[in-house]
Amino acid sequence: MHDSSIAIPHQIQQALALADSSWHAILSEGLQAMSQAHPTYLTELVTTEYLPTENRLFAAFTQPLDAVKYVLIGEGPYPRAASATGVCFMDGAVGSLWSDTGLSKQVNRATSLRNFMKMLLVADGQLSIEKTTGDAMGEVAARAQGGGSTTIQTLSDLQCKLTEQGFLLLNATLVFRPDVAPVKEAKPWQIFMQIVLRGLAERKIGTMPTLVLWGKIAEQLNALPLVASFPKAVAEHPYNLSFIGNAGMQALFGPMQLLEK
Repeated sequence: MHDSSIAIPHQIQQALALADSSWHAILSEGLQAMSQAHPTYLTELVTTEYLPTENRLFAAFTQPLDAVKYVLIGEGPYPRAASATGVCFMDGAVGSLWSDTGLSKQVNRATSLRNFMKMLLVADGQLSIEKTTGDAMGEVAARAQGGGSTTIQTLSDLQCKLTEQGFLLLNATLVFRPDVAPVKEAKPWQIFMQIVLRGLAERKIGTMPTLVLWGKIAEQLNALPLVASFPKAVAEHPYNLSFIGNAGMQALFGPMQLLEK
């Protein structure tokens, strides 16, 4: 019998070790499907420099398959080695969430994260949508860092809270290379993404996770027939200021109390 499997480069296989074992068969199938459609992609990838580093290509999949209740799909890794962690939306360069005057400098530099935090604060009633800067943010930060505060303090705290809620924090394109156009990089990973979504749809637990789609990525994934069977929560990308006031996102994330320890 002819074996149609293609050898996956050793470096990619090493990265699979970071994923929870419940994902290994699905991820391997996804890599095979990529390699069937784009035979040279992975072998070329491992000869170049790409982000994330440190074997973190599949770091998002530390969330066990049956624990996934939401799939938050970002665009791609941050284009900086310190920031790209293999987990969408989590900027590894951010430590503390707060400063004396509001959100920390690192959070304010990460525009999407800043707007996401402000959306959570509005949903929680701590900020008014009419006033999300200046003194209002200073007051929120003072409460967050005050004695007896029950507010999370670091980005890793926020990531843990999202994981506890059942989020798979996944990028549509798992790698970033400065010399490859994101549109070109994304094509092989779309095939991989189809296998991942199919694996979620066919889980033995029988419940479909909600796809949380932000921005243009939503349009791309909606072209996949399988996506029609998933419940979805769709919004503009959080780098848009309007995201802070998005009622649908407030309704989804507000009850999760992500800012509470």
